[in-house]
Amino acid sequence: MTDDTYTNTISHNEPLENNGEKLTPLSAFAKEVWLHENHARSGTKSLPAVDSEAGCDEINDVCVDNLVEKVAVCCRKSKVGKKLPTAFYVHLSALPALNPVLGIYENCARRQLENIDGATLVKFSLQQPKISYLSYPDFDTDAHPALQTSIQINLETGEVKYFDYSHSENPPVLHRKETFVTPDYPNYEKFARLTRCEEGWGLLDNTSAIGTRDGWIKYLGYCGVEIHDHAVVERVKPENSELSIPKIERHKAAMVRNSISKPVRLVLESDLFVDGMTFFDYGCGYGGDIKYISQEGYAAAGWDPYYQPDAPQICADIVNIGYVINVIESLAERRVALLNAWELTKNLLVVAAQVLIDDPDRGQIAYGDGVITSRNTFQKYYEQEELKVYIDQVLNVDAIPVALGIYFVFRDAAEGEGFRASRFRSRLSTPRVRSQVKRFEDYQEMLAPLMAFVSDRGRLPVKGELAEELPIKEEFHSFNRAWRVILQATDVDDWETIADKRRQDLLVYLALNGLGDRPSMRRLPAQIRNDIKGLFDSYQRACTLADLMLYSLSKPDIVADCCEDSAIGYKQQGSLSVHVSFLEELDPLLRLYEGCANRTIGRLDGATIIKFHARKPQISYLFYPDFDTNPHPALHTAMHIHLSDLSVSYQDYSDVYNPPILVRKEAFVTPSYPHYEKFAKLTRQEEKLGILDTSVVKKYREWVKCLEDNCVKIKGHKLFWRSNADPEKVKILQKAASERQQKKIEVNAGKIEQTTEPALDTEEEKEYEEEKGS
Repeated sequence: MTDDTYTNTISHNEPLENNGEKLTPLSAFAKEVWLHENHARSGTKSLPAVDSEAGCDEINDVCVDNLVEKVAVCCRKSKVGKKLPTAFYVHLSALPALNPVLGIYENCARRQLENIDGATLVKFSLQQPKISYLSYPDFDTDAHPALQTSIQINLETGEVKYFDYSHSENPPVLHRKETFVTPDYPNYEKFARLTRCEEGWGLLDNTSAIGTRDGWIKYLGYCGVEIHDHAVVERVKPENSELSIPKIERHKAAMVRNSISKPVRLVLESDLFVDGMTFFDYGCGYGGDIKYISQEGYAAAGWDPYYQPDAPQICADIVNIGYVINVIESLAERRVALLNAWELTKNLLVVAAQVLIDDPDRGQIAYGDGVITSRNTFQKYYEQEELKVYIDQVLNVDAIPVALGIYFVFRDAAEGEGFRASRFRSRLSTPRVRSQVKRFEDYQEMLAPLMAFVSDRGRLPVKGELAEELPIKEEFHSFNRAWRVILQATDVDDWETIADKRRQDLLVYLALNGLGDRPSMRRLPAQIRNDIKGLFDSYQRACTLADLMLYSLSKPDIVADCCEDSAIGYKQQGSLSVHVSFLEELDPLLRLYEGCANRTIGRLDGATIIKFHARKPQISYLFYPDFDTNPHPALHTAMHIHLSDLSVSYQDYSDVYNPPILVRKEAFVTPSYPHYEKFAKLTRQEEKLGILDTSVVKKYREWVKCLEDNCVKIKGHKLFWRSNADPEKVKILQKAASERQQKKIEVNAGKIEQTTEPALDTEEEKEYEEEKGS
């Protein structure tokens, strides 16, 4: 794409003034919106002049990011306009329908521009103080008009940029025009009717391919349709068409499974199967999952167009369409398959598709939006975010990523929100009884369910939430009175710690919901509504606190400080690495950071280590299959999620000759980890020999050579002298180890707490000598 660009700055325009002080558009906005909000609170309808001195100190304290966030919040809450992750678009005619704050913001930008008469849409950036005026001259007449010009102004600096697409061979084009206007717009129904028709054909599913004119026309051609006067028309195929359509043998993509498939396994691990539930596998292939689910005691059935074509398609509580849509070459059939599976779903639909490809050129040819393999099977390899967009658009849902290429779709939206929230709940235990109180001891068995409930929710139950409510209230008259008896025998601080942890869990969940369309209070499950009322008093207060957390995440220094201050995990320059089992014990802001990746992309299945990058928006998931058993496990796979654009990079080290390995394993866990002492003891031995002086991550071949050079080998999690080691060299190494230990003692001398050890204690020396003397 080619376009012409040139810039202008505020110095070329007539600046705003406030008592002789020149104002940027952003500072003018800060003053005007402050005055607007204050007068709104006082009930005054008129807005005073910009040059009022009231509140100047308060206004000056407002930073750019706060103003941008204020605008972003108003955009996300708007009922009019098209919302994207980083921008908000609206037709000029719809500006009066926006929040007054957005009107003030847009006016401050417009005053700096000489002429926007040809503008059609206004684009509000959600991450920077920028507004763009986009010109689509054929907006009303062209079903998918092309962008002609764009004027962008930076409200912080006053810089203006002009983009000219009028001579571009492949300009951007618009879709879903009705989203930019209000329902009373003259052509609203015509625009909406076209969008519904295009959705029916699946024309808007492949968002990555249709953003430009050439891409859109090519995609229409592939789908065999054209757009005529805001209508989709199927193209007539020539009778003697020479087009050769490859023969696709879909059934060859079916796998003979020796174990349950990953998507269905994740349903079981999430405890979503309950007694009496039914299971249906849409596109079941050889029926491996049906067999395994039947063995678990659930009624299971399936259908496959090749292997079980005569089996009935029946409704079930849980329906799986695993790795089916990615082997269907026809867009229309792919869409129908997904819709059919959803039609059969009572509670939960599990959708899985291939999302990564290692070697796209090996034995494969391009066809449609995928490739044909050497076995004549079709494969559509989705980007993870592309797959979510496809599912959401086809089914009109908000699919939940649970792993790479695997999504859960709940029939009941409230149940889906409950599942989301459960994924960010910490595991907590009931506080110990610390005092002997006769009344508590007499009723301890009766009070146990109440204690368990508060341990789980961080609050007292409301009416109807606790099965044992009746006997407790018959004896104590109320939950509050029963609770006072419990507090006499337990430590109130333990219970407050649980309540604080549950507040943090909810804030992480609500903050992540703020990245999309946060559901209203009534759309949440009753139990979560009760949690919010009990722990925050109001939904508005909880959401405000969650938004503040989300805003803090945009500050690299705050994230870096959280990483640096963390009492858990291994710290390196610019990163913090933590074993996945201790994620919930981290600072809530770091949990939110990881949640941004997990909520949108999903976590790498089997991930062992989570790496937080402090200076760039990136989360890495590292898989070490034998972390517990191998003293220095090799990295198997790594997945890096770049949060700036939600792109995913994937590295497979399983066949690498010299993979990275892990040392100092205890640094990634806490002393509560089952193998912590074993890990730490090995590290102490390695430190005494000086073989850990370089870095925490090493390469396997170099590590093996390092052990050989130091005359040692590792057996289990213990270090031994090699039986064939040169005795003189061993003595030299022992002496160096003793000197190193002595220096460590001298460095630590004078400290209040000293944790140094002799170069080799008696027990460890026996370990070293054991093989040498054998």
